[in-house]
Amino acid sequence: MPECDGEPWEYTLYIPHDPRAVAIGRRTLRDILTTHHLPALLEPAELLASELLSNAIRHTKGPAALKLRQSRGALRLGAWDTDPAPPEVPVAPPLAAEAGRGLRLVRAYADDWGWFQVNPGNGSTSGKYVWCELGTSPVTPDVSPA
Repeated sequence: MPECDGEPWEYTLYIPHDPRAVAIGRRTLRDILTTHHLPALLEPAELLASELLSNAIRHTKGPAALKLRQSRGALRLGAWDTDPAPPEVPVAPPLAAEAGRGLRLVRAYADDWGWFQVNPGNGSTSGKYVWCELGTSPVTPDVSPA
């Protein structure tokens, strides 16, 4: 299980409206998790952050941000974008579809997820924040006899 190194921490990476920024977000996330000794979270966190940032870039016209916070046994990943509209979680897309799976993946892999509006009606700082969480606390396996 992931090793959690004590004190809470938080990082925010602001990115331009550019699809190349998603890869920069993944690399930054990898550096942060490695620095904080959370290697077991690298793959699921990269997948979730990629989906959240891709949606923020694909479905809005402004900048975005990736926010990471670790506290109380959980890693929260979130993406802010400039569109205050709720994220759409589509029904299962056709197998050949090249889009429409992002939030379904987030729901499937994250321990929890949600969204909220940010500064509604306040110009350039308004929008929404879509977040998800992964547990970072070691889980004690149930070793009781069956």
